[in-house]
Amino acid sequence: LDTVKYEWRSKPVGFVSYGGLAGGVRATEQLRLIAAELHMVSVRDSVSLHRVRRRFDEAGGVDDPAAVDSLGRLLDQLEWWAGAVSSARSRVPYPG
Repeated sequence: LDTVKYEWRSKPVGFVSYGGLAGGVRATEQLRLIAAELHMVSVRDSVSLHRVRRRFDEAGGVDDPAAVDSLGRLLDQLEWWAGAVSSARSRVPYPG
């Protein structure tokens, strides 16, 4: 992230994490702080796959309704913020 820090400025970002009992939630919260320092717009909703080895069915589909629901909200928020910051950048360059 640090290598291309200027390219990330005023861009929206969403997080998908996985892991054991916590599902990578703590890592996501730490990355939100880094994203803010890089002038990125972090959307509120994230996807967390707890106990990841048990979250997929035999066909590779996610069997966690909460994760599927979260993914829909995350993508909707990313789309909204992408439009908002794109419109703003077209009017005025980002000052960061």
